[in-house]
Amino acid sequence: METAGSAVQVLGSKEITERPKWDNKVQYLLTCIGFAVGLGNVWRFPYLCQIYGGGAFLIPYVLALVFEGLPLLYMELAIGQRIRMGSIGVWNSISPYLGGLGVASLIVSFLIGLFYNMILAWILWYFFHSFQNPLPWRNCPVNSNLTGYISECEKSSSVNYFWYRETLNVTPNIETSGSLQWWLVLCLATAWCLVYICFIRGIETIGKAIYVTATFPYVVLTIFLIRALTLSGAADGLVYLFTPNWETLKNPKVWLDAATQIFFSLSLAFGGLIAFSSYNPQKNNCESDALIVGCVNSFTSIYASIPIFAILGFKANTNYINCQKGNILKLTNAFNIGDENITLETYDDWLNHLNMTDPLEVESLNLMTCNLQTFLHQSASGTGLAFIVFTEAVINMPGSQVWAVLFFVMLFSLGLTSMFGSLEGVLTPLLDLHMVPSWMPKEFFTGLICLTSFTVGLIFTLGSGNYWLEIFNNYVGSVPLLIIAFFEIISVVYIYGINRFNDDIEWMTGRRPNIYWQATWCFISPFMLLVVFVTYVVIEAEKQPTYNAWNPDYVHFPLAEVLQYPQWVYVICVLLCVLPVISIPLVALYKLICFLRKRIMDRHSQNPYENEPTHGDL
Repeated sequence: METAGSAVQVLGSKEITERPKWDNKVQYLLTCIGFAVGLGNVWRFPYLCQIYGGGAFLIPYVLALVFEGLPLLYMELAIGQRIRMGSIGVWNSISPYLGGLGVASLIVSFLIGLFYNMILAWILWYFFHSFQNPLPWRNCPVNSNLTGYISECEKSSSVNYFWYRETLNVTPNIETSGSLQWWLVLCLATAWCLVYICFIRGIETIGKAIYVTATFPYVVLTIFLIRALTLSGAADGLVYLFTPNWETLKNPKVWLDAATQIFFSLSLAFGGLIAFSSYNPQKNNCESDALIVGCVNSFTSIYASIPIFAILGFKANTNYINCQKGNILKLTNAFNIGDENITLETYDDWLNHLNMTDPLEVESLNLMTCNLQTFLHQSASGTGLAFIVFTEAVINMPGSQVWAVLFFVMLFSLGLTSMFGSLEGVLTPLLDLHMVPSWMPKEFFTGLICLTSFTVGLIFTLGSGNYWLEIFNNYVGSVPLLIIAFFEIISVVYIYGINRFNDDIEWMTGRRPNIYWQATWCFISPFMLLVVFVTYVVIEAEKQPTYNAWNPDYVHFPLAEVLQYPQWVYVICVLLCVLPVISIPLVALYKLICFLRKRIMDRHSQNPYENEPTHGDL
């Protein structure tokens, strides 16, 4: 084979020969895009735009994409394609001391897959209920005496009640575990079964499913875009999205969140992208692949924000009108004003007039403050956006069942394609290292991994499961990935060697990386990763970790009760940050000890007379 600064193609004494491959380039690109484009594009990016000055957030976001996201993405695709192995095999090939880097990626992929599939289980639960008419989260259920609505629902809202009580049956704090919720156990089992069916034969079955799962979300987003733009108040939401607030750029946390968002959005350091690119032919333009995947991922985030903000504008407008109608009813009854004399158009004039003539009476009514901007400012991220904000908006849309079904099918497709990458990041390294017994079929081993993940994931179906999912999301999906990515780029540039890496890319693509790639790989990207990591740790260390608890007995309910984590839970949080990456120094130390031991033994076993001249017979 033609080589140029060739990477190691032999693991031990076994040459890598037959390896599965993609049917075509489109299949590979769709798989990478599906892995990169996930739930965060729909419910995390719009949230960041909402709280960080709308269009102004795009400036740090684009800078992070150019100087951090794309270089790391290109590097992972190139190194996987050149060495043609999973994460453990790749880093072992570069240096035996780096084997822990692949192990770290494997552990992170496994842990993230645990809670990510729980989110898919929640989505399935809502999907199954979306066919009911009316939607089950539209109205509060009546109490056992049939004399009114359940108190918890009346104090909060029907949407909140369905999420926290009917779905999660959440406990008032993390220390109260609660029991397994059988309906969530069934949904979780269903989610893992669907993942297994799509993944049963690796890229052979993934490649077939990806044509649907990767493209369907774009079809639904387009349908939502067309429908959302026709809703009243949609323009208010879009103006809020695209109106930049330049003052927010002075806040360093904006830049930190932009850097972490692009990093996690591209699914870097999971090992999944390395695994997917390893099934490519070595003569493939991985530079264009990285640019396509990175740009499509960022385009999707912006594209998804438009219908999301249009719907948020509709929701804010609806809440604004309902707020005014409630105040109009109070004023009409208190001042004996004829029905329909106070309208939405004349409300402000009437309120000013009554404040001038009888301010004490108006004050005693405790009127709500109705401000459209306040309702637009009400932000939600993650599960709050999907299962509370959107579900509240959809019940006011004509044909609400159709939109609910489409929305949750879209979310499931986004999550399923991301799960392919997480599972691939676990299975491919284990299969490449021949850690699976030869007598065990690959399908059986895949099922064993899914069954193990389902069993461990049952913790998220407890009454306290939502709190544990937040912990896994915040601690497994943050610091470990930053550490892994930093060591990845340092390993390629300074251990494998940037010149050798450039030679490999020239051999694969036909041209050497330009000055932009060289500068980002050698200096800019490692520096940015280090700054983001240090800043993140400093910010987290300065505050005591807290979580929002849903407690109907809380004095200020339905506001969330902010509680501090117990000491034992805080220890678990630290372990979730440390344990996935502890393999990096441990493996390096183990290899070093083995090397030193071998040298010492070689010295002791050396024959002191072997260099003596041989004398003939006398």
